[in-house]
Amino acid sequence: MTNDPTLPLTRLGRTGLQISRLCLGCMSYGVPERGTHPWSLPEELSRPFIRRALDLGIHFFDTANVYSDGTSEEIVGRALLDFARRDEVVIATKVHGRMRPGPHGAGLSRKAILAEIDASLKRLGTDFVDLYQIHRWDDHTPIEETMQTLHDVVRAGKARYLGASSMFAWQFAKAQEVARTRSWTPFVSMQNHLNLLYREEEREMLPLCADQGVGLIPWSPMARGRLTRPWDTHTARTETDAYGKTLYNASQEADRRVVDAVQRVAQRLGVPMARVALAWVLDKPGVSAPIVGATKIEQLDEAAAAVSLQLSDEDVAELEAPYLPHAVVGFR
Repeated sequence: MTNDPTLPLTRLGRTGLQISRLCLGCMSYGVPERGTHPWSLPEELSRPFIRRALDLGIHFFDTANVYSDGTSEEIVGRALLDFARRDEVVIATKVHGRMRPGPHGAGLSRKAILAEIDASLKRLGTDFVDLYQIHRWDDHTPIEETMQTLHDVVRAGKARYLGASSMFAWQFAKAQEVARTRSWTPFVSMQNHLNLLYREEEREMLPLCADQGVGLIPWSPMARGRLTRPWDTHTARTETDAYGKTLYNASQEADRRVVDAVQRVAQRLGVPMARVALAWVLDKPGVSAPIVGATKIEQLDEAAAAVSLQLSDEDVAELEAPYLPHAVVGFR
């Protein structure tokens, strides 16, 4: 790791855990033939991104057991073992998605969680993860069972902190209350869907997390690249990203106007669109570290530059003005 990181540190919510102001999302690193991410980069192409992130001062890495059928965890674990000291990095992974056929190959039952934390630790090559997150809500498992099991994972020393990802605010509040009333480990972070094209989290989840001191680590802060380029520009990922097509409607005129506003502000400031879109997320109250993905090295450099970009009130107003309410997406 670099001895002089360019990125500032912050705390994850009200915890004492120090994290870099950006988190590297590792969904793009994995065996392309495994899982549902054909755009992912194989190991030899992934390692330079992890090394560059460390050089920039990014020491917070987020992956999931389900990414590329577990190969993302393997690639990230081996790279961090080679490039960094374990106590200098913050490793986060997630549990919920289907890893194998059968009744216990997915979800948040006690049986599934206890099997998956051990499998993730083996793939990552570490004795513990710093942040263990539930990837989605499980409608089929009582939240009491899930929270007690996660508490046991922490007590066993296999995770330092717990986090959650996209769900309704009432579900998150219920989980936290279950943990509080039973003296179990609560969630300290929320990994939610937040960007200029999707702001529905501002209604309930953001105020809840601010009130409870829960750190926000938003995913897709640049809307899977849609906020980084003119509206009609397409990429290989745009064409092959089946899940992404469920999140953003290419025919929505209001979304086009948002992207056009990002382009205008970027041109006025003389910076790339990606820098503007990410700076907006970084400026939202309660955001600890947006999760950024990268399949080109310059994308990491641009993300790091966004940390120091200050948008004016006029810039923010112009970026936010075209937005219209959206249907809730990303919870499945």
